[in-house]
Amino acid sequence: MTRSASYVRVCVAYVIALVVAASWLGWGPTTDVLWLDTLIADVLGTLVIFGFSRRYRNSSFYDAYWSVAPPLMLFYWWYAGGLGADEIQCWLVSVVVVVWAVRLTVNWAWSFPGLHHEDWRYGMLRDQAGRFSFVADLVAIHLIPTAQVFLGMIPVYVAVTTSGDNLLWLSGIACALGLSAVLLELVADGQMRRFVSDRSPGQTMDQGLWSWSRHPNYFGEFSFWFALALFGVAASPADVWWLFAGAATMLAMFLGASIPMMEERSLQRRPGYQDVIDRVPRFAPRPPRKVTV
Repeated sequence: MTRSASYVRVCVAYVIALVVAASWLGWGPTTDVLWLDTLIADVLGTLVIFGFSRRYRNSSFYDAYWSVAPPLMLFYWWYAGGLGADEIQCWLVSVVVVVWAVRLTVNWAWSFPGLHHEDWRYGMLRDQAGRFSFVADLVAIHLIPTAQVFLGMIPVYVAVTTSGDNLLWLSGIACALGLSAVLLELVADGQMRRFVSDRSPGQTMDQGLWSWSRHPNYFGEFSFWFALALFGVAASPADVWWLFAGAATMLAMFLGASIPMMEERSLQRRPGYQDVIDRVPRFAPRPPRKVTV
């Protein structure tokens, strides 16, 4: 299947998912709880994407859902939440989420080779699940990421639906942090893209931001979700004790799953990667260590 034909099928899947989710919110039964209604619609949209993943035997149909759903949820909450939320705060968090979503979706579109290719991690998860591969595909690859993103967006829900006094100065800090995180991801992805286009077989990336962190893109992604949590705290300081739950699950996913999987694969494919591990910090950027012989 050509790349353009693949794009068409993915776009059709997302349009149908949006129509199903919007139909539920517009005409389906309501729980009278805005965030819960949205969660149900989000899951229904995910199930549509899952159906396309199974039809085409390619779970990479889901990849862009990570960045497409959040801005839609934000603007729906802002619209349906009624008056009272601080408009400046709403605009600040909207800018951060939209800039993040556009960058990540464009990066996906730029690197998407077509439906003849699937992210290697998906196949590995299904193979490890054996006869439960269907469940692994549905739950681990589709529903759990949807739940993680939704949990990470709950502070945004608080920010755009909570009326009363808020810590506008903290919203400003959150906006600066969120935009800086997106910039870090943009630079890291650009550096990696240039490296991949010119690298020799087996060569490892340890230049630019990648000389300060083995996974600067993941650090930037976590920083974005941390910034969203700050927006929630700015709107409702009394809820600080739980508003970082979404960011915490993102951190657990990166440190407990994504990074170990990536590093194990890099060690298998690139003999020199152990030297990078010895010198370059794993996650949070800082100057590389000096290795003595």
